[in-house]
Amino acid sequence: MDASHGTSATTATLTVGNESWDLPILKGTVGPDVVDIGKLYGQTGMFTYDPGFTSTASCESQITYIDGDQGILLYRGYPIEQLAENGDFLETCYLLLYGELPTAAQKADFDYRVTRHTMVHEQMNRFFHGFRRDAHPMAVLVASVGALSAFYHDSTDISDPQQRMIASIRMIAKIPTLAAMAYKYSIGQPFVYPKNDLDYASNFLNMCFSVPCEEYKANPILSRAIDRIFILHADHEQNASTSTVRLAGSSGANPFACIAAGIACLWGPAHGGANEAALKMLGEIGSVERIPEFINRAKDKNDPFRLMGFGHRVYKNYDPRAKIMQHTTHEVLGELGIKDDPLLDIAIELERIALQDEYFVERKLYPNIDFYSGITLRALGFPTSMFTVLFALARTVGWIGQWKEMIEDPSQRIGRPRQLYTGSTHRDYVPMARRK
Repeated sequence: MDASHGTSATTATLTVGNESWDLPILKGTVGPDVVDIGKLYGQTGMFTYDPGFTSTASCESQITYIDGDQGILLYRGYPIEQLAENGDFLETCYLLLYGELPTAAQKADFDYRVTRHTMVHEQMNRFFHGFRRDAHPMAVLVASVGALSAFYHDSTDISDPQQRMIASIRMIAKIPTLAAMAYKYSIGQPFVYPKNDLDYASNFLNMCFSVPCEEYKANPILSRAIDRIFILHADHEQNASTSTVRLAGSSGANPFACIAAGIACLWGPAHGGANEAALKMLGEIGSVERIPEFINRAKDKNDPFRLMGFGHRVYKNYDPRAKIMQHTTHEVLGELGIKDDPLLDIAIELERIALQDEYFVERKLYPNIDFYSGITLRALGFPTSMFTVLFALARTVGWIGQWKEMIEDPSQRIGRPRQLYTGSTHRDYVPMARRK
């Protein structure tokens, strides 16, 4: 077997009744081995059954690795902590797309190419005005990203490596502009054009918070915070939205359509909407005095209430992104000097209790990245309806990197999950007059 597709040193034996079949076991560079069942149906006439595909490797990838038990997240082998502490978001974008950290010259060239693609077609302005004023920004983002394929026909041929790269750069460059437009439209303010003399994060904040009647200057601490949020959310292996992008891409769909599909999947409260849900929970608690009541409810197995933003389905230990986000959150709160926000008071007290309470510590129900990012984004001035939009903005580079890797994989084929059918067997049509 080709080394680029893992190595097969041993086999697993599947026995059903009196028959047995040997299945190759593939080994990656790190992480669990996988049993190759690609020929299972052909050999046995059977499928595997794995709801949610939680025990199934759907692809081979060299981009992101997660060890949930150890609390490790690596982008192309680099720990997330080092990237967030030492680099910026566009450096992470380069790494995810090309596989290596850029040299100074490569970084300057990449920054230039992204910056020069941040404007969107002027007709997009008119497209936005077709939405109701109270449209959710995520609804607007899904539609506007999907519409990009109607404006940029010269980068939709996925068989052309040059067009694939142009589409990748365009998506990374234009998604902040579209996200900011969605925000401005939702609050009834004029769109703000991108500025080429600003860095990626500062440019986004400027497009969101500046108005034509006065000068806006992005605070470098706040710009750094939003840049760090982007880095921490840039990719997260084969999650629901990334798998959606890959599945859409496996049909040969254009990259803009694939990213729009990923954004639609991310919108779900169990995925990208988790930080919005955490803020809503803080609102439900209402005051610091009521925290003990809700802590007790969270401990009660018979109470449906759950603390949002605590624990993680992948990270059984501490979420490595939460450590960085915790520091960033307190940095932002310190810089802004927010004294009179009851939700932030509740969040800080809830964090203190959860990190000390035996019940939470024993179960490793630590505050996760959604808890801290929600607090930070609120402090920065974003409404909760924009939280998932910012998540989509950050994750776009991961989706593009995964899509590009899939397209360039010679073994990729159109996705076609199977099923365990439990419906009616064959039955004949009954004319209306004879039905009872």
